[in-house]
Amino acid sequence: MAQCERESPVTSRLGGKTALVTFVAMIFAFVGETQLTQYVQTTLGYQHSFFLFYVAHSSFALSFPLHLGYLLLTTHHSPRTMMSGLSSIITAQLTLQDPRIVHSSPFPLSRFLVVILVMTAIYSIPALLWFIAVVYAPVTDVTAIWNANAFFAYVFSVKLLNLKWSLIRMCAVCLATVGVLTIVYGDSTPSSTTAPVVRRTIVAQTSAPLFGDILTLVASVIYSLYQVLYKKYAALPSDLEPAAEPTQYSHIPVSAAGDEEILSLPLLASNQVTYALPFGLHPNFLTASMGVCTLFVLWVPLTVLHYYGIEEFALPSDMVTFVAIAGICITGVIFNAGFMILLGVWGPIVTSVGSLLTIVLTLISDLMLGSVGLTAWGLLGAGMIVGAFAVLAYDMF
Repeated sequence: MAQCERESPVTSRLGGKTALVTFVAMIFAFVGETQLTQYVQTTLGYQHSFFLFYVAHSSFALSFPLHLGYLLLTTHHSPRTMMSGLSSIITAQLTLQDPRIVHSSPFPLSRFLVVILVMTAIYSIPALLWFIAVVYAPVTDVTAIWNANAFFAYVFSVKLLNLKWSLIRMCAVCLATVGVLTIVYGDSTPSSTTAPVVRRTIVAQTSAPLFGDILTLVASVIYSLYQVLYKKYAALPSDLEPAAEPTQYSHIPVSAAGDEEILSLPLLASNQVTYALPFGLHPNFLTASMGVCTLFVLWVPLTVLHYYGIEEFALPSDMVTFVAIAGICITGVIFNAGFMILLGVWGPIVTSVGSLLTIVLTLISDLMLGSVGLTAWGLLGAGMIVGAFAVLAYDMF
């Protein structure tokens, strides 16, 4: 992993226009998923947190086949070549070989399954806590505290990725964290005359906000740890991330579109071949694998919770709830697939701070729904978050 002062031109371009589009889709999807989840569990009264978690995370399995189908319809990529490239990269990573070189080693299926199980477990704990927290805490607080993982991601990155402390990045992360605290603990007095009635309704629906905030904070810390561990052990090496121009390997051919993961390397020996993976295919494969793991493993806790009466299993009784849950699944797939892609391209620090922009969108959505009033503290906190992300983006140039 390169030091933070040694950012390559690949990273400085933020992964090209496709990565930026992915980022925009990701933050909008997160806001949609958050609002729909609270709507289902509070307004519609369908309080089955683990079932919602199970369905939403099992739907991750759709990310890879959807991506593969899109590529087959819009490009000339061969499915066999893409699957062979994925197999070769994963084999090299799990057998401590150079992932830039294709080896003829057999695919380490058992080791791969263990990795997916561990990834699913670490990823599922904070996600489940988040699904529970939205029942007890206001959606704005949950979004704010959850996205405070930017600070913890920076600390974990320095410790686990052997980065050097950077004053610019440290100040940006702290600015974003202060922005979060400003939104959560700033003046919450509504600006309109009708807002107090709305706010009293929300408080009644979220009767234990402190408990929800604590759950969200724990989830935020665990989630930040997952981000760093994913970048260190599962993502492609930095010099193999999406590029728009040749960097270290000036002789590597580059896609004219500039938005593919360039994994083509020179033929140095008879057992090495040249191949390229489309943008985001590798992280989407991992995301889909986690979805399949969730589907076939985590139904067991669902039956245990039902048996002991902790959370009784019950399907949605009306079409509105069913459609809302489907919306949770769709937005969840978009957010998590995009986040996994950007973790590899931007790294956990920039990605987590960039995710704080969801707070701004959540505030806007709350204003549109009449949940909260516009306050100077909310504007100030949102400005801090936007400014912090702008500083990090500028630093990458």
